[in-house]
Amino acid sequence: MPSFSLVHLEFLGWAAMWTLGLSAIAFVGGGLVGFAVALMRISPFRGVRYAAIVYIQVVQGTPLLILLFLIYFGIAIVGFQEVPALIAAGIGLTIYSSGFLAEIWRGCLESVPKTQWEAAECLALTPWQRMTRVILPQAIRIATPPTVGFLVQIVKNTSLASVVGFVELAQAGKLINNSIFEPFTVFMVVAAIYFAICFPLSTWSRRLERKLNVSRR
Repeated sequence: MPSFSLVHLEFLGWAAMWTLGLSAIAFVGGGLVGFAVALMRISPFRGVRYAAIVYIQVVQGTPLLILLFLIYFGIAIVGFQEVPALIAAGIGLTIYSSGFLAEIWRGCLESVPKTQWEAAECLALTPWQRMTRVILPQAIRIATPPTVGFLVQIVKNTSLASVVGFVELAQAGKLINNSIFEPFTVFMVVAAIYFAICFPLSTWSRRLERKLNVSRR
């Protein structure tokens, strides 16, 4: 019976890279969609706001595992028989991330004091100028710590992508364990790699929060 070796460690290293790649896809894609939905949430038009609320409630109320299944098999139903696991997992995690990032960023936009919105209107700025020159620079300072914190959740949630056949870090650990039957050793290494990825992000989030709080004072 073979034991855990450098070959297995190298395989986990490549799987960790795929985990980071999927996390980047989910964060960038979810950020773009989430920002659009956040702007819809604060729109003066009631119908647009309600559409954004429905989208957020559906996404947040659906478990990520079920969402991944729906995306993977749903794409196959509409005619695409060979759906790459990376595409299915990327779409599912993008939708999932957008629902949460939209609410994070909506709260940050609305936390900018009303006087700032009113002052921008008094200067006769267009809605685009008001948002980009006055509101967003302040909202970004508020949004940075929780956004980085949510990125940690995205990294950990990539472990569910194995249900659609994507080999990320957790799935790689399962494959190795099925071949050498050393679950404690294998998953201790997997846990250590996850920790090495997530701990710096968590520390960075806390430092940003302290730094921005001091700056505001």
